[in-house]
Amino acid sequence: MPEALQLARELDLDLVEVAGQANPPVVKIMDFGKFKYEEAQRAKESRRKSTNISIKEMKYRPKIGSGDFDTKTRKVAEFLTDGHKVKITIMFRGREVFHPELGAKILDSIAEHVAPVGKVETHARLDGRNMTMVLAPDKRAQAAAKREHRDASASPAAEAAPVDAPSAVPATSAPPDPQG
Repeated sequence: MPEALQLARELDLDLVEVAGQANPPVVKIMDFGKFKYEEAQRAKESRRKSTNISIKEMKYRPKIGSGDFDTKTRKVAEFLTDGHKVKITIMFRGREVFHPELGAKILDSIAEHVAPVGKVETHARLDGRNMTMVLAPDKRAQAAAKREHRDASASPAAEAAPVDAPSAVPATSAPPDPQG
């Protein structure tokens, strides 16, 4: 032990006791300040890499308009892309609670729209006057969608199509009004 202490002083390092109860005691010659600094850096890095997953909530009504539905669903997809879980709540008022199939239809539609970025974690469940469903981000589906998007933008066929040419997909429009 005195030899190790002498050697540590010559090298201008610290003598750190690893196992004092062992016979002979186990010690290590090291720069303890540097060790503490590197340990703090590793801890900081691991905190940085850990993700905070929070639950966001989006509320819908059974009689929601298509524009509102699209906006809210786009925001849900954005939350899922950011890595958050999303709780979808359908709020029923008055006699709407007697038609839970309307809420289930909306929840199924939301799940279908966000399928490329998320998956259903908890299926639709009626809690009093609210119907809830929880969506979680799906890393595999997000990676596949990103890969598909990258491949589609890199394909030469996409670049060869003229911009001024009309689209082959017919435009969707409202059905003609029978009254006039």
